[in-house]
Amino acid sequence: MKPFWIMTALCVCAPALAHGPTPIKVDESIVIAADPKAVWALAGPIDSLSVWHPDVAAVKTSGGPGNGAEREIVLKAGGVIKEGVDEYDGAGMKYSYRMYDPNLDALPVSSYSATFSVTPAPDGGSEAHWRGRLYRGDTSNEPPENLDDDAARGAITAFFRHGLDNLKKKAEAR
Repeated sequence: MKPFWIMTALCVCAPALAHGPTPIKVDESIVIAADPKAVWALAGPIDSLSVWHPDVAAVKTSGGPGNGAEREIVLKAGGVIKEGVDEYDGAGMKYSYRMYDPNLDALPVSSYSATFSVTPAPDGGSEAHWRGRLYRGDTSNEPPENLDDDAARGAITAFFRHGLDNLKKKAEAR
């Protein structure tokens, strides 16, 4: 009878030990002293990232400007990120997209989805908001340091933050 209870305990506990990574959330925003429509005109087109993001060298798009479009982001530090637009709402000044081809040399994440939006700020001007949900680059239970949760969170946070800070600078200079 004792072996039965040992096997039962192992079967019940084993799934708890075999878990994968949990999603990581990154949420960044910035208030910009410029009209929301002017900020959206600068940052809203899916191919405009290289105009306002300091880490982006070029953007190549295909499939149109809205839902179903794809873009390849060429980073100044090297590497290409491939994304697909899931939802584009120009009137609502918002779009959602996802990475569809991981490039661990460019970003230490295995997958992500994100939403970029521009809204009127409560005290005037605009608020640009960039939020994402991602998984670390190595989804095993013991990832190396360069592909763990901290590396993934740090890379996406830095990418969003650099972009938003420079968007503010560019939009307010117009």
